[in-house]
Amino acid sequence: MTHDPTHDLAHVVRFSEHGGPEVLEVVEEPMPVPGAGEVLVAVFATGLNPVESAIRRGDHPERWPVSFPSLQGRDLAGVVAAAGPGVSSFSHGDEVMGFVDRGAHATHVVVPEAQLLTKPPELTWEVAGSLYVAGTTAWTAVEGLALTPSDTVVITAAAGGVGCLAAQFARMRGATVIGTSIETRFDFLRQFGVLPVEYGPDLAERVRPVAPGPITGFLDFLGGETDAAIALGVPRSRILTVLDWDAVEDEEAVKLYAGDVVALGRVAALVAARRARLPIADVFPLESVADAYRALDRREAPGKIVLGMRIVDYPGQKVHEPAIKEQDVTLGVATPHQHMEVEEAVPPAILDGSVRRRRRNRDSGTSARP
Repeated sequence: MTHDPTHDLAHVVRFSEHGGPEVLEVVEEPMPVPGAGEVLVAVFATGLNPVESAIRRGDHPERWPVSFPSLQGRDLAGVVAAAGPGVSSFSHGDEVMGFVDRGAHATHVVVPEAQLLTKPPELTWEVAGSLYVAGTTAWTAVEGLALTPSDTVVITAAAGGVGCLAAQFARMRGATVIGTSIETRFDFLRQFGVLPVEYGPDLAERVRPVAPGPITGFLDFLGGETDAAIALGVPRSRILTVLDWDAVEDEEAVKLYAGDVVALGRVAALVAARRARLPIADVFPLESVADAYRALDRREAPGKIVLGMRIVDYPGQKVHEPAIKEQDVTLGVATPHQHMEVEEAVPPAILDGSVRRRRRNRDSGTSARP
């Protein structure tokens, strides 16, 4: 008899009031059943995005309305658990990636067939499961600016997932990229050809000495930096933001949105071909979703923070914050251990008898022959 996944329970992240990460809870719900044109996906990885924190906090509820209890998460990658009537592109066991409007932070989620792609085998689950929002937003931003080698663009929060990808897409077009971040991420940004400047007030004054020419575009993925863009002489139509509704309403900045499944396919192909990279900063298990969002909200992570449903855990080792990782507390620390002769570790596959011969000579008190 085949196993019917609808008889199981799904674990789902939700919140019943606005607030910080502490309002998030993981609850059990009946396994969702895909309808016509829908696919039930067993989620392996799902990325976190700053806009989800803004929605949960209740920022601009008129723009991001929620009904309680509300779900979280858009990006996902996993395996098809069941297909609804009329689904022709996917079947049980297929590896897929895609997005939902809300609710990807779950062990299982129903996804419209048109919002899924076959996962390229070159992509890890963590990358595939966190590529939609960051990747298609970055793609839409760079396409919208129509950047050329004569352009210089400023990207705030350039070490984050969307900023990192936007910087790479802009560099592909030959543009000069100036990126803001904390100082400890400067070398990270330089790997992508980005000229780094530090977060903080008076951003325009720090950008001017770095820029080789006029600033012709400004991608504000941090929020609140429109004044700096205006001070740098960037036309308002070329100031793009994801989170800053006040800048959109008061300063005529352009609001950025994630793209469609076609844009996701293009971005996935670039990352699969290693023409672009999406670094993964950390992976948390589903039950640690609040800690994952706390890490996200610090806005210091180099790349994406991901929830993983298939995390490999080793005894005594933690793979997620805030617990200290094992290597962090052992690097550079002398650890007591029993002395071992190095030669004892030589694999016997060498089969020349030299190790056994030296051991016999040592035990008998004679010296080994050269």
